[in-house]
Amino acid sequence: MQNRIFCMTVLALVSISHAAEISDYPYQPVPFTAVRMTDSIWQPRIETNRTVTIPFAFKQSEKSGRIENFKVAGGLSEKNWSGGWGFNDSDVNKIIEGASYCLSAKKDPELEKYLDELISWYKAAQEDDGYLYTLWTSLKRGQVPNYKRIRCKPRENDRWSNIYYAHQLYNVGHMYEAGVAHYLATGKKSLLDICIRNADLVCKHFGPDGQKDPPGHQEIEIGLAKLYRVTGDRKYLDQARFFLEMRGREGRKKDKYNQSHIPVLQQKEAVGHAVRANYMYSAMADVAALGGDKEYIKAIDTIWENVVSRKLYITGGTGASHKGEAYAWDYHLPNASAYCETCAAVANVYWNHRMFLLHGDAKYIDVMERSLYNNVLAAVSFDGKLFFYPNVLECDKRGKERKPWFGVACCPSNITRFLASFGGYMYAIRDDAIYVNLYGRSKADIKLADNTVKLSQVTEYPWKGDVRINVLPEKSGKFTLKLRVPGWARNRPVPSDLYTVAPGNEIKTEFSCKVNGKDFTATMDKGYAVIAREWKAGDFVETTWPLVAQRILCHEKVHANRNRVALQRGPIVYCIEHPDVPDGNVLKLVLPDEAELKSEHLKDMLQGVTVIKGTAENESGKKVKFMAIPYYAWCHRGPGEMAVWINRGQ
Repeated sequence: MQNRIFCMTVLALVSISHAAEISDYPYQPVPFTAVRMTDSIWQPRIETNRTVTIPFAFKQSEKSGRIENFKVAGGLSEKNWSGGWGFNDSDVNKIIEGASYCLSAKKDPELEKYLDELISWYKAAQEDDGYLYTLWTSLKRGQVPNYKRIRCKPRENDRWSNIYYAHQLYNVGHMYEAGVAHYLATGKKSLLDICIRNADLVCKHFGPDGQKDPPGHQEIEIGLAKLYRVTGDRKYLDQARFFLEMRGREGRKKDKYNQSHIPVLQQKEAVGHAVRANYMYSAMADVAALGGDKEYIKAIDTIWENVVSRKLYITGGTGASHKGEAYAWDYHLPNASAYCETCAAVANVYWNHRMFLLHGDAKYIDVMERSLYNNVLAAVSFDGKLFFYPNVLECDKRGKERKPWFGVACCPSNITRFLASFGGYMYAIRDDAIYVNLYGRSKADIKLADNTVKLSQVTEYPWKGDVRINVLPEKSGKFTLKLRVPGWARNRPVPSDLYTVAPGNEIKTEFSCKVNGKDFTATMDKGYAVIAREWKAGDFVETTWPLVAQRILCHEKVHANRNRVALQRGPIVYCIEHPDVPDGNVLKLVLPDEAELKSEHLKDMLQGVTVIKGTAENESGKKVKFMAIPYYAWCHRGPGEMAVWINRGQ
């Protein structure tokens, strides 16, 4: 099992027989199966996802007819195709992917049996030539009586028509990811073979001598790259590149909404539907790494700079506009109407992780960590059964509430696969160097070229800044530990001037560390403290990140945040919520710059959180006590006012 999934991560970076024949990311992630979280934030979420959210999501998919649709298409059910959207297949695919990741981490015969039966319905639903799209196949069987009312569908006489909106390719892209994950988890090729048959059909139908339209919703490109990894068949990577190359070409439909307005290599800013965009940028990174195409790297470097400088929310969210679920114009970052779709946040993590794997720079992990601890964590309730689709940064007395499911269920299903593979973002390796990217109490088994190193983090991060890393190599030897010095610890909330620490709130402590209890002067490289030495069993590294409450200011061009301040402590962004002010009126609070801020850990509140306390002023100028909580924990105590950005009163 360990050999089969040695390099498995959310990217499905796997050891394959063809590994020597292909290019790859210069930095390789340590697989999530080699990392065991034992902290107070991620470990409970991962376990809740495995035991509650994934079974719940499967039940919701059964209840909504998403799973029954495969039986309908396969002639195993006399019911009609259920649902109003052509992309409903994709939700089941993502849950299977998440369930497969869970099987990789922990055996579950009952879950594996459930997947076997579900995959048998996929096999029945697949047409003889490999086509798999339950809506179309069910239509041919006469079991879609309301076809005209279905949204996102092909024309009745052409299954590959309306490729911009029908989501045939988006659906199977997620299926490819699920098929690879299932194969790596179980060794069974049942779903992988279905994926290969479908991908072979796609490669045959779309190309220079066939249909040239790219998919309307990018995703298949990522799935094709994963198929390439697992099979070594170059045509899958070439097909991913073909779909990217067809965007914005003469004779093709051009639309900013799905980033097809101009060729991808000419794009310089993030535009359009944020999920589509972030998936596309991730796919461009895959094609660049696996195909050795440096032009793709230049393009996404430029787009990334645009996002982190002008279009990134302080919570790590992307996509400001409800209209088109899209990136808006530069510096347009409204709070109450923020979209910040959960899927876009997950995709933003995928993209920034890939940017790190290309460049080895800590700034990408800084952005990734911000999204992880804020936008992504806020998207699912503590009990694992309620979800946000948009993630606002402000709401009035009507408040917001997470929902148990959605007609468009992309966000809950995305959460299932993401949380199941979280550990794969903690570490990476290159040559003899181990990159410690994220901090949290955990244990990891890391394979270097000629050594295996066990690392254990002893820490209460992000609540406390003390981190001890115990090092246990299989054999004594030279290798390098590279510890990310977080941007927030260097007074850089993000790698741009979009957000800055308010004057007087800077962290003044310089980075320092100890090795085996003795001071060690580490050199710095791309945001990492480098510790290169001869290591032996029992060695340990200690460092302390100064965790204090900080006021954060926004660029003056962001109109929504002028004369406002946000609160941050380490990687955690805070909000003030209605239960934590005397009258529940958050939106009219004024937080003077000179008001003292104090931190306190409350172990019995919101599953244990460090809060920020202080004194503000209400609309009458009366001083009132307030408490700020982590943004990810809001909306667990009933609807009401909430705000991330607070008036400064100047």
